[in-house]
Amino acid sequence: MKNSSVYINDYNCITPLGFDVQHNMQHIRMGNTAIKPVVKDFAPATPLYLGEIGDNELNRESERLAGIETFTRLERLMILCLEPIIDKERLGARTGLIVSTTKGNIRALESIDVTPEAVELAKLAKRVAGYFGIVTEPIVVSNACVSGILSIAVAKRYIQMGIFDEVYVIAGDEVSEFVISGFNAFQAMDAKVCQPYDKDRNGINLGEAVAAVKLSEMPGWFKVIGDGAINDANHISGPSRTGEGLYRSLVSAFKEASVNVEDIGFISAHGTATVFNDEMEAIAFNRMGLQNIPVHSLKAYYGHTLGASGLLETVIAMQAVKENKTIISKGFETTGTSLPINISIEEEAKDIRYFVKTASGFGGCNTAVIFEKVK
Repeated sequence: MKNSSVYINDYNCITPLGFDVQHNMQHIRMGNTAIKPVVKDFAPATPLYLGEIGDNELNRESERLAGIETFTRLERLMILCLEPIIDKERLGARTGLIVSTTKGNIRALESIDVTPEAVELAKLAKRVAGYFGIVTEPIVVSNACVSGILSIAVAKRYIQMGIFDEVYVIAGDEVSEFVISGFNAFQAMDAKVCQPYDKDRNGINLGEAVAAVKLSEMPGWFKVIGDGAINDANHISGPSRTGEGLYRSLVSAFKEASVNVEDIGFISAHGTATVFNDEMEAIAFNRMGLQNIPVHSLKAYYGHTLGASGLLETVIAMQAVKENKTIISKGFETTGTSLPINISIEEEAKDIRYFVKTASGFGGCNTAVIFEKVK
């Protein structure tokens, strides 16, 4: 493997707060949330607090691109998100595409005419690749809620191994009856906008989004300098009580990055607002000596966007670093973890060089990636 540097050259996102990064950051700076009470036909008794992309906005944006009308809703969102950052002149046999999603076209199961092929993740990836004329076999990363940030680490390795010159990563998931039913079964959904790390936190909100980045060896805005991905196999849905997997992921990422803890400007954490996840993260951050580094969660802005969350939150974090400002962790008021961590409650002007993105998911998976601002 080459010991070469890998950079983020471009990025984009589509969420209920906007169809580009700039509109998303404007809403975050104003403290706006995408999460709204919604009544669904399959759960009519109680409103669900969800972050959903409006179909009217999606249809309007879709009119810009020819031939997009034959794709599923999620595929259209992925194509719209990728299109502004794709360098069509450079696409070739050394261009890779990684698709990150946990459920893909799971909405197809709501149709009585569904075929098995309709929900295959590989088929989704090939359709997105085919729209842009990407000729290499697309790679699917579907590893619970670390998928989005793990895809950056995977893309970095492919470039360093000399397999690709450039890799596009697209991550996305939708709100669906299947996903809502699953989290309801865990009794993990809050009946209000979620409150990551707060003493009154009571579960997640679900949201939907897509995000995209381009990576290559060509110098860009950010360098991917360290990563770690450790599965502690603690439980099918519950995180380790000692934060073991996340702690070891951080150790691995810091070792590769060769930076000191005190050099980190902020942590973009997973912060789902469930009792056990937030507690686990606080323990892992303290074990790593990161308890004084500013921490934020974006879940009260977007909800948990599953396979998109890690990449979306990385994109927003990069934009914040470019603007030299931290992000307020919306929903937090009073510390609700057994060990203290430095939750961002005020926007702070700050010249940030390094930041850490972490994520954790079902099955004991954990990932940490460290980024360096280059320009």
